[in-house]
Amino acid sequence: MDRIERDLKIAAPPEQVFAYLTDPDKLSKWQASSASVDLRVGGEYTMDVASGHIARGSFTEIDPPRKLVYTFGWENHGVVPPGATTIEITLEQDGDYTLLHFVHSGLRTEEEVASHTKGWGHYLPRLEIAASGGDPGPDLMASA
Repeated sequence: MDRIERDLKIAAPPEQVFAYLTDPDKLSKWQASSASVDLRVGGEYTMDVASGHIARGSFTEIDPPRKLVYTFGWENHGVVPPGATTIEITLEQDGDYTLLHFVHSGLRTEEEVASHTKGWGHYLPRLEIAASGGDPGPDLMASA
């Protein structure tokens, strides 16, 4: 198993969900204490996710508000270096909701899969709350 797949149904239109995936101010509401985003193919992003754990990568496909693909890794964590894995997110309108399909691929070991499964299990529900207009509350994983 080299991938993590999740599906969410978010009470918001795809345009709003897409913004929560790409706008630095909106990213800080659910995933990062700070973020920098150059939203263009080849553009890079950095996010301070949890107590100095810096995620970094570059965008490989951008199709607002339907699809976002980018490389992912940790700048100072060593296990999964920047660019080593890929995240693909597709968004589909379903009435007043958005169906989000999330795939994180390229993870090489069971430890990498387990660690990132825990992380995405924490952050994707926070995205669902924030993109729906709610407050996911303080990020307890970031302060741990």
